Amino acid sequence: MKVWDYIVETLEKHPLYFVLIDPDETGYDEAPKVAKEAQEGGADAILIGGTVGVQGEILDSVVKRVKEEVDVPVILFPGDISGISKYADAILYISLLNSRNPYYISGVQALSAPILLRYRLEVIPTAYLITEPGQETAAGWVGDARPLPRRKPSLAATYALAAKFIGFKMVYLEAGSGASYPVDNRIVAAVRRAIGDFPYVIVGGGIRTPEVAAEKVRYGADAIVTGTVVEEVQDIRETVASFARAVHSTKR
Repeated sequence: MKVWDYIVETLEKHPLYFVLIDPDETGYDEAPKVAKEAQEGGADAILIGGTVGVQGEILDSVVKRVKEEVDVPVILFPGDISGISKYADAILYISLLNSRNPYYISGVQALSAPILLRYRLEVIPTAYLITEPGQETAAGWVGDARPLPRRKPSLAATYALAAKFIGFKMVYLEAGSGASYPVDNRIVAAVRRAIGDFPYVIVGGGIRTPEVAAEKVRYGADAIVTGTVVEEVQDIRETVASFARAVHSTKR
């Protein structure tokens, strides 16, 4: 089954919960173990990527080892063209729409397209929008983004609507890995109202409790991503299970 079909079918049952693994943070040898425990805890997919450092043969090795441990989709979440591996199941084909640098809007996409075609990787077109406090995170800094302000949710809504008209399948609202607070509920709600039921909305960054994860779903998220919280705990399986229960049981 294609990853996109899996996403659509799963969303008919419940909202999605993805665990993001940054091998630079978890450790390259620990990443497969983290992925296995995340799946056992109820994660619907494993995202692999990072803003810097995750690339080349090391990335290929991690992806292959992760796939040996899990049955759920392994999806690339690349910070740049170097974050591509032919061994993954799919890739979030990200365009950082609110970047000041056209390289992150369309340049890296053009450069990577022939590689993705050669690798026959399933591509999931994803509009990436960095919100406050993204300016304090690596994603915002490296991507040269103008973080969308919390007090002006209509700005995020207009970007999301543009993403819908362009034809993106996903809109990823990102506060940034390790952000001091998550994407504001007003932004999530405004984006949901603007775009209707589609594209699907992913929310990530700064989500540290199951209650906050469920809250984002209630305000309109179709999928929740956590990364840092999994890096900081001893019992990964139970931590993931608490998030999965909260996300899966919440009505959008």
